[in-house]
Amino acid sequence: MATIQQQVQEELHTKPSIDPKEEIKTRVQFLKDYLVKSNTKGYVLGISGGQDSTLAGKLAQIAVDELNAESNNSTYQFIAVRLPYGIQHDEDDANLAMEFIDPSVSKSVNIKAAVDASEAAFNEATGQEMTDFNKGNTKARERMKVQFDLAAHYGCLVIGTDHGAEAITGFFTKYGDGACDVAPLFGLNKRQGKELLKTLEAPERLYVKVPTADLEDDKPGLPDEEALGMTYDNLDDYLEGKEVEASIVEKIEARYRMTEHKRQLPVTIFDSWWR
Repeated sequence: MATIQQQVQEELHTKPSIDPKEEIKTRVQFLKDYLVKSNTKGYVLGISGGQDSTLAGKLAQIAVDELNAESNNSTYQFIAVRLPYGIQHDEDDANLAMEFIDPSVSKSVNIKAAVDASEAAFNEATGQEMTDFNKGNTKARERMKVQFDLAAHYGCLVIGTDHGAEAITGFFTKYGDGACDVAPLFGLNKRQGKELLKTLEAPERLYVKVPTADLEDDKPGLPDEEALGMTYDNLDDYLEGKEVEASIVEKIEARYRMTEHKRQLPVTIFDSWWR
């Protein structure tokens, strides 16, 4: 009988090792094929300056460039959008990521006014102050709303940045950064994503920086690993089938069970996974 670790690996399609060049080729081809199949004009993605959006954005740009070259026109485009809340603390990294990706189209939408309006409406409706944690999720959902608005306007699809280490922990906002049309990083873990960026010759600063969701005003730049209570190396080792300290395994599998609803479509009476 398969262990929970083996079941997780199978469900999340993770591998103990990868060939970065082959993964880049396969995932770029996937993005090309899906764009043609869906009869849409390109992709949209919010660029934060972190590892995941930098990698997904670069793969998307390569895909649309190749499609345009193959069809000898400029039908397809990748729209990279900056989505700061006010002033982003690592704005320099976001700008560096945009330079590396060199997107077909660059946009910027400051979400502060929209998020603050939502917070004020919530406070009025409940008679209570929205928590900083919930406001962070509101920021994530506002960012995704903007991306879907842009995608609808330009006839494009929205890219998500979910990968194995986020999926296993549910470390994403439901219907926020967890909402998308296509997830080209799925099946990779965090260190494997770094391998792809190294192969693509991304600036080292973008993949060695401390990962952070940067959603909470009270804790700007809070490291993901601090929020999770475990390291990405712990998660990557688990996803690669390696031996991990028992206490960490317990934490990983507890989070995996607790966040199952975030990896599923809306549940109906005909679904059995939750029983």
